[in-house]
Amino acid sequence: MASNTECGRSFARRDLLLEHESKVQKLWEENDVFRADAKDELPKPGEKFFGNFPFPYMNGYLHLGHAFSLSKLEFAAAYHRLRGANVLLPFAFHCTGMPIKASADKLSREIQKFGNPPVFPDVTEEKASEPEPKPTEGNQDMLDKFKGKKSKAVSKAGGDKYQWEIMRSYGLSDVEISKFQDPYYWLTYFPPLAVEDLKAFGLGCDWRRTFITTDMNPFFDSFVRWQMRKLKAMGKIVKDLRYTIYSPLDGQPCADHDRASGEGVIPQEYTLIKMEVVPPFPPKLSTLEGKKLYLAAATLRPETMYGQTNSWVLPDGKYGAFEVNETDVFILTEKSALNLAYQRLSRVPEKPTCLAELTGYDLIGLPLRSPLAFNEIIYALPMLSVLTDKGTGIVTSVPSDSPDDFMALHDLKAKPAFRAKFGVKDEWVLPFEVIPIISTPEYGDKSAEKICTDMKIKSQNEREKLDAAKKIIYKGGFYEGTMLVGEYTGMRVQEAKSSIKSKLLEMGEAVIYSEPEKKVRSRSGDECVVALTDQWYITYGETEWRKTAEECLAGMNLYSDETRHGFEHTLSWLNQWACSRNFGLGTRIPWDEQFLVESLSDSTLYMAYYTVCHFFQGGEMYGLDNSLLKPEQLTDEVWDFLFCGGPYPKSSDLSLSLLNKMKQEFEYWYPFDLRVSGKDLIQNHLTFCIYNHAALMPKHHWPRGFRCNGHIMLNSEKMSKSTGNFRTLRQAIEEFSADATRFSLADAGDGMDDANFVFETANAAILRLTKEILWMQEVLAAESSLRVGPPSTYADRVFANEINIAVKMTEKNYNDYMFREALKTGFYDLQAARDEYRFSCGSGGMNRDLLWQFMDVQTRLITPICPHYGEYVWKELLKKDGFAVKAGWPEADFPDLTLQKANKYLQDSIASMRKLLQKQVSGSKKGKVQVSNNQNKPTTGLIFANEQYDGWKKECLNILRSKFDNTTCTFAPDKDILQALQQSAIGQEGNFKQTQKLCMPFLRFKKDEVIAVGVQALDLKLPFGEIEVLVENLELIKRQLGLECVEILSATDPNAFTRAGPHASLLKQTPPSPGNPTAIFMSE
Repeated sequence: MASNTECGRSFARRDLLLEHESKVQKLWEENDVFRADAKDELPKPGEKFFGNFPFPYMNGYLHLGHAFSLSKLEFAAAYHRLRGANVLLPFAFHCTGMPIKASADKLSREIQKFGNPPVFPDVTEEKASEPEPKPTEGNQDMLDKFKGKKSKAVSKAGGDKYQWEIMRSYGLSDVEISKFQDPYYWLTYFPPLAVEDLKAFGLGCDWRRTFITTDMNPFFDSFVRWQMRKLKAMGKIVKDLRYTIYSPLDGQPCADHDRASGEGVIPQEYTLIKMEVVPPFPPKLSTLEGKKLYLAAATLRPETMYGQTNSWVLPDGKYGAFEVNETDVFILTEKSALNLAYQRLSRVPEKPTCLAELTGYDLIGLPLRSPLAFNEIIYALPMLSVLTDKGTGIVTSVPSDSPDDFMALHDLKAKPAFRAKFGVKDEWVLPFEVIPIISTPEYGDKSAEKICTDMKIKSQNEREKLDAAKKIIYKGGFYEGTMLVGEYTGMRVQEAKSSIKSKLLEMGEAVIYSEPEKKVRSRSGDECVVALTDQWYITYGETEWRKTAEECLAGMNLYSDETRHGFEHTLSWLNQWACSRNFGLGTRIPWDEQFLVESLSDSTLYMAYYTVCHFFQGGEMYGLDNSLLKPEQLTDEVWDFLFCGGPYPKSSDLSLSLLNKMKQEFEYWYPFDLRVSGKDLIQNHLTFCIYNHAALMPKHHWPRGFRCNGHIMLNSEKMSKSTGNFRTLRQAIEEFSADATRFSLADAGDGMDDANFVFETANAAILRLTKEILWMQEVLAAESSLRVGPPSTYADRVFANEINIAVKMTEKNYNDYMFREALKTGFYDLQAARDEYRFSCGSGGMNRDLLWQFMDVQTRLITPICPHYGEYVWKELLKKDGFAVKAGWPEADFPDLTLQKANKYLQDSIASMRKLLQKQVSGSKKGKVQVSNNQNKPTTGLIFANEQYDGWKKECLNILRSKFDNTTCTFAPDKDILQALQQSAIGQEGNFKQTQKLCMPFLRFKKDEVIAVGVQALDLKLPFGEIEVLVENLELIKRQLGLECVEILSATDPNAFTRAGPHASLLKQTPPSPGNPTAIFMSE
């Protein structure tokens, strides 16, 4: 616990909350409050709640990012528990995959190189030499905050921190860090600390069901082996040759969870056009005579090859001549050669062999013979916008259908000095004209030329315009284009494309090339390539399986359209998934033990494992206790019996009673009701979960709901260790307390957009919670001074009604899992109602029974979010039996919405009158001298109310009501309203233009009001008596306005105007209307 005072600040309030939390957690543990056991009978709807959360990866401490997503599940589970449901919230820890092993190996390498403890070289480098953003007003402090130098904690290679330094940042000693060379030590170190942190957070977890993954836990290992065998037997795991993102350093595919950056990136396939260099070769390439030498151009549009006029190279670009086989040599970038080497297109597998290092200048002017091109010979020419980090750095030029190519060729033709600069001969450029090959309805047969003319593009340097033009032309060409040339003349481009590609491949004039669509870096630190690998795949995307998965998804509650669209999109593209790895930790592929099950494939069905694991693990997360049963007793037949409706496992030596008890537990809890996760897992883990359940489980056990959220920011900035804008869960609890942390997490946001954890909110929560405890203590101590008897005053009725509203609205918000709204209606709004009640009661005092009801209700409503606070108040202050977390949802009468409107009218009217009075008291200025407040201050208030519209306003409202469509909530066009006005009684009287001038502002005002508050804005009178409300609250109005006398007058009473005396003109200037009384203040 942090000290009570730090830097002169007092932390007594926070420490008080921490003290209460510690006592409450001990109480919960002693009474096994969160233990969840199945009942004898299957639950009816609402009687049980099973929620779970993707188990976090155990290569460090839990942080606020974990806590944010987890809090959504925790609040939901706590709400259902409070209502009386039987709630199961289990929690486990993921250790499968390569990150832990990679980090352990990294430590070993650092020790070998730098000693134990390592002494790193004192390398001080300026921060990456990227141009700093130009400071603008308001961001200079931010720039200064993050400026800095890389110290010895930064490795020269790639700018990554040394692993040893990362471990030191966790507060570990050098002696302790050395132990982490063993990857299994990570598994014994971090999971127990995570359990400590989650208990301190107040997680309502049944810890008997916790476990870790990998073969270190033999029970979970048995479960995963069964799952994989089951999928393979169903034909859903196959061995295949596929392109996949691959880490050369790790020597294996690099799935999403194996990546330091580039999650979600997939291979991008190109057609690699073999543009043959026509001999004789220039001196720089003379050593390659006798070889078949090609410029290898990567294209996504093989159908356009007929129209080639040249190829493009980057003059300053670095290229190489790389051996593909014994006869062929490709000229391209080293990066693309590395990708090809892992795609079986290198003489030495996985190792590109460079025969000559080249620059773009060496390639300019090379004569080329390119497949399908109508020009027999074309030339390599310079283009300054060629990218060498995308494709091969060689680009084939088709100016008929590429705006970039058209403008670059145009510039070369039009600018002799530009040609001379790069040594380009006229005969390489000038004879080549645009060749029409594709026609589109909008842009004809020279689409690139036409769009450049239409968009007034004058140069190849107009990047934004060219990018926009390219997007239009490529899309139009594919969907609407028709081939004009070749054997596919007359065929739609989208039909001809694949045929032309196949023809090029069959003729040996092209090869398939693939690379990551964006840069991907593995957790080992190397940049990934695309490799053609022969390994085990799960056949996600297979037609019938996908249909079943879509059926499962259709029946699920996803809580937002955006989430549903995310799943539908993922199901539309997700294909075979590599499920095997040969590096890292995990479970061995049972039939091919050289491989491990990768980390996203052993985490798709384990929610079922939660339901039974306490029977054999007994609360010991590593599965080391075999006293209850042995792992080998959990045969495939047993797992089938438990989870898939399989027959009784006759070969099993487990007792029938134990098997039936485990099966009953599973049948009771399944399907799970809610799984909460960050939105980034939609594209893999969560969709895999749907697929696996759809394949292995009967329909009545398919998942019921996923709730996805955005990421969490801290104080409106991205959470980042490198900038220091980061908090572990442990740090947050120590800094703010568990309940204040939870409060701020609830307040951070609920949708798919990124949420914001604000430190000020957490600190304010500390103040609010402790002040509320103090207030309740004071009320309880002063019980004898409170008014007794049934609630009787207007203020009593309003406060009781606000309590009822809070109960109903908060119930709805919790049901919808909108926790920020639940916090608003169940805490903020309820406290505001209490404060208003306290002021409204005046000298009469507050009603004891109402205050006791308020304290009871508020405690229950906030308990799912702040359970320690709720439990402390429940037991220590309210002296209630049982536990607040299981207290039951508070009962409430149906809210009186009319009373709520009446009170809002009262409070709004008082606020408006107070502003008017303050303005009047401040007085006019004469000769720049302020008139004394005391001289100006009125003592009497006359409040005029008009409870019903009449005359022309009544007619206008009737017209608007007749022209309002309740179904669409829209008005008829203005011309119809104007016509109705003209035909009305008031429209027929006198000059219509004057009537129109009088009525139209009112009509517009009322239409806007309907949009703001609803159709009730068209009512002729309010649903309550305004004068009655004002008269009943005269004392409150006098007290709020500081007046000696207040009179409530009806505007329809002729004598009322007489009472206004010399101020009667004010009533004509601002006449009262329903909901808007007019006040006149005077001194008498």
